[in-house]
Amino acid sequence: MLARKVASLAPGLGQRAASAIALKYSSAVYGAALAKSPAVLNKVHAELATVSSTIAGDAELNTFIHNPTLSANERNAGLTTLYSRLEAAAPKKEPVSEITKNLLGVLSENGRLAETQGVIEGFNELVEKYRGELTVVVTSAAPLPKDVLSRLETALKQSQAGQKAKVLKVTNKVNPTVLGGLVVDFGDKTIDLSVQSRVTKLNSVMQQSI
Repeated sequence: MLARKVASLAPGLGQRAASAIALKYSSAVYGAALAKSPAVLNKVHAELATVSSTIAGDAELNTFIHNPTLSANERNAGLTTLYSRLEAAAPKKEPVSEITKNLLGVLSENGRLAETQGVIEGFNELVEKYRGELTVVVTSAAPLPKDVLSRLETALKQSQAGQKAKVLKVTNKVNPTVLGGLVVDFGDKTIDLSVQSRVTKLNSVMQQSI
C-alpha cells in the first residue's frame, strides 16, 4: 500500500520540492499504519523515533543515509544493518514492522534516503495531531532558564492553538545563530522574534528603497 502511494514520486527535484515530497511519504506511512490499528501506529512511531536517534548518533549510518552514490546492493546492506539496530533496541527484540521496512525500502529505491529525517518529522506531527498533542519548539541562542520556559508554557496554553490541544509540550532548542530573541515553531507556524529576523527585514526594506 505504502509503495503504491509513493511510487509516482520522482527523484531529482529541488530542496523546496523535496520537503513537499517528504511530507507525502509522511502522510503515506501514517495512513498505512493507522489503517492497521492504533497499536501499529504506536509501534511505527516508536520505530521511527529509534531510526532518527540511530542515524543522528551513528556516523557510519548517517553517511550511508546521505550518500546518493551507493549501489542497490550497498543500500540493501545498509538497510539490513539499520534493521538489526532497530530490532536490538526494540522491547523483547521484536522484529521491525513491515510498514517501517516498506517506508525505508521505498525511500531507498527512489533515491530519497536523505529525506528520512524530514519524513519522520512530518510523521511525528501527524501522530501528535491524532493524539491531540501540540509540540512547541522554542529556539534561542542559549538555553532558556526554567522560569522563562514555564512562563512561555503558561502563555502558550492560553493561546487558541494551546487551548485546542489535549497535551502541550514545550522544548528548548539551542542555535547560536539566533541573535537575541526567540524563534517559536508550533504546528505549521513559525514566529520569529529574533534580532536576526529584524535585521533581515530592515536590509530588505533598505534595498527596496535604494
